Amino acid sequence: MKSLLEKVNAKLNAQGGFLKAVSVLVGGTAFAQLIGFLCLPFLTRLYSPEDYSILGVYIAMVSILSVISCLRFDIAIPIPQQEDEGKALLLLALLSNTIFFIVLYFALLLIHPFIQDFKIIKQLSYWIWLVPFGVYISGLYSALQYWATRHKRFKDIARTRMTQAVFGNGTSLATGAIWGGFWGLILGQILNFSGGLIKLAISAKKDLSLVKSSPLKDTFSKYSNFPKYSTFEALANTSAIQLPLIIIASFVIGPEVGYLMMAMKVLAIPMGLIGSAISQVYLANANQYLSNGELYKYTKEIVYKVLKIVTIPFILLALASPFVFTWVFGEKWENLGTYILYMIPWFFMQILVSPVSMSLHLINKQKVALLLQILGFILRVVGLLLIFYLNLNYIIYYYVVSGFIFYLIYLLVVLGLLKWKKLQ
Repeated sequence: MKSLLEKVNAKLNAQGGFLKAVSVLVGGTAFAQLIGFLCLPFLTRLYSPEDYSILGVYIAMVSILSVISCLRFDIAIPIPQQEDEGKALLLLALLSNTIFFIVLYFALLLIHPFIQDFKIIKQLSYWIWLVPFGVYISGLYSALQYWATRHKRFKDIARTRMTQAVFGNGTSLATGAIWGGFWGLILGQILNFSGGLIKLAISAKKDLSLVKSSPLKDTFSKYSNFPKYSTFEALANTSAIQLPLIIIASFVIGPEVGYLMMAMKVLAIPMGLIGSAISQVYLANANQYLSNGELYKYTKEIVYKVLKIVTIPFILLALASPFVFTWVFGEKWENLGTYILYMIPWFFMQILVSPVSMSLHLINKQKVALLLQILGFILRVVGLLLIFYLNLNYIIYYYVVSGFIFYLIYLLVVLGLLKWKKLQ
């Protein structure tokens, strides 16, 4: 038995501890996804597709804004080898997030009288005022998570995901069962954003007290490409995914956004389980492979590993989706399986790209990443608006197909650039 355990441990610690780190993150994420999946059949009987449409609009607004709230200094935190630079990046991320939160609230106060009669603003009602707060706590979690990634505290990250699942789903279930109304979903989402913050903050505070210097001005200058290019890249990327939901909710009457929201939630299970876990580990180890001139080889290996892991589950999901989801989620969701089937190619390609997408930042190709995201925005948002005016019946199909095309292009560009850098 001891020999077997030693072999398993040696296997997990191989390749710089890649499998061990992934297994820790996957374990915590799997628990969170399991909690979320087990709660879904109850949530879909407490909340209607229309309720999820309103939640989808709220999440879209928060997601679009929160991705730039730290000016992307958060994603740079694991990159520098010097601890003082890492600390400076964390402080810059937290400072940017706080200023953005204050500006956002004042901006909402100014524009609310002019937008309060819009359909989606009326649907959100006074819960629109929780959008800036959702942005703030989401940015705060992102900065602290990347600090934990820098120190390879994958267990802490895994625990936060478990906490988020329990608090978020528990709140939505309780409020839906007692009071009803879409606002239970929004409260649950806010707790999902904020779960585990205290644990990560305590660890970060202890670390920061040990680092005496934090050259903010020099670090800001050195990593200025992140706010200059990566901010707009991330905004274009997230807007290309989330803005169509707001557009569809604004012009299409019915539960379509609710179906899209739930389909994305179901397909996010393998995305969160595999994609995000491997992304964290890839980012923690990629700098070492870059220094050794082996980033292209390492990236190809990661893509191949993800491909082997997700192919069979996605095939099984495609075969089962037209039949099982009405039974699982209730009669109100009878069209959900069809939406999931249509969206599988998009999410399959996204899960291949997601773990390695940060490689463009590692090789200082932020401009290329920005151009790719601008292309994605044109393809997915501008193209969607054109389809809307040409033929509204094809708007959902275009949204799904454009997602697949974009991530295919992104993967080819990433591998091509890494190969070109290797040959230099």
